[in-house]
Amino acid sequence: MAFSQIRVLLIGSAMLLGGCSFSSDSLFPSLGGGDKPESASDSMPEGARGPALGTTNFEPGPVTPGAPTGTFVGRKVQAFRGDLAALKAIISQRNATLQGLRSQTSRSAGSYHELVGAINTRLQVGSTPGNPILVANWRKAQELLNGMTADVAKLSQLSTEVSSDSAMAAYLLDSVRASYSLSGAIEEDHRQLRVLEDDTNQTVVLIDRLLKELNGDISRQQQYIANERANLNVLSASVQSGQMYGSGVAAYASHSGAEATAPMRLSPLNLADRRPLVVIRFDRANVAYEQALYQAVRDALDRRPDARFDLVAVSPSAASPGQTALASNAARRNAEKVMRSLSGMGLPADRVEMSATTSAQARGNEVHLYMR
Repeated sequence: MAFSQIRVLLIGSAMLLGGCSFSSDSLFPSLGGGDKPESASDSMPEGARGPALGTTNFEPGPVTPGAPTGTFVGRKVQAFRGDLAALKAIISQRNATLQGLRSQTSRSAGSYHELVGAINTRLQVGSTPGNPILVANWRKAQELLNGMTADVAKLSQLSTEVSSDSAMAAYLLDSVRASYSLSGAIEEDHRQLRVLEDDTNQTVVLIDRLLKELNGDISRQQQYIANERANLNVLSASVQSGQMYGSGVAAYASHSGAEATAPMRLSPLNLADRRPLVVIRFDRANVAYEQALYQAVRDALDRRPDARFDLVAVSPSAASPGQTALASNAARRNAEKVMRSLSGMGLPADRVEMSATTSAQARGNEVHLYMR
């Protein structure tokens, strides 16, 4: 659909700036152009098709054996050796759990992105609003993401258990080192203590590496899930409208869960010296503004990822008091509709402040979007 039909105008066009124009590297590039719609997978950073999990296998080696010496210290060495063997068996179990969760997450992420890719492909070629096939696929993708969230909880529990193992290993190492000072030992006892100390110290290092990589997995997977939930919000809006929005807006800030309609400020903004990023003229029913709005906000965030916005409901001022009130209410409803669209695109509601004003230049109800 041509943008002239959409009635979304960027300030910077010849119509609004009296013949002035921006250079090719302007802050807000034109909404026009023939670029193909961007899919969620296209806009994802490298490695975002799945969380970048670690690959280390933390399988401990066997305990070095030693012959009994018959001394008190020799019996202590045998007891410590048994404790270390038990600890290594536990670490082996923890490692198996970690590798299993990694494999499961990788499989879930692969299936998830296959579904998302199929939805995006269909939306790029065109689809009906609320297509039930796409809705079903979206729900399956959401279930897979929920499963990966449950995997994070399991990883967190595993991290707690490994932390306890780390404390146990440190205690065992201290006990082995303290045994050097026990009386009644022979040279063979001290030799076996040195071997056991080295073995225990290697286990302490292995557990520390396991814990560090495990916590890294948790952090990356949590960030991955937060990003994909934001992308799913955008995809849901795309499926409901039957057109591709992409995931660029959501990529800059994870969805905050705030209400889509923020409280509207009654006192008007001073807009005399400000240039709107977008003007949406609601001069007909069912104005299709979403695609152009998305591109405008995406372009703004490309330059300023921390940008915040003012969404202003503008109504004509040259009318009777009764007509002014009716027009103001209609403009506010339109602004709330645009706010819901922005939220559906993944832009957190706390990044947008709504207000209302009147304008002698407005020929009908309009919604203006400004970047702060």
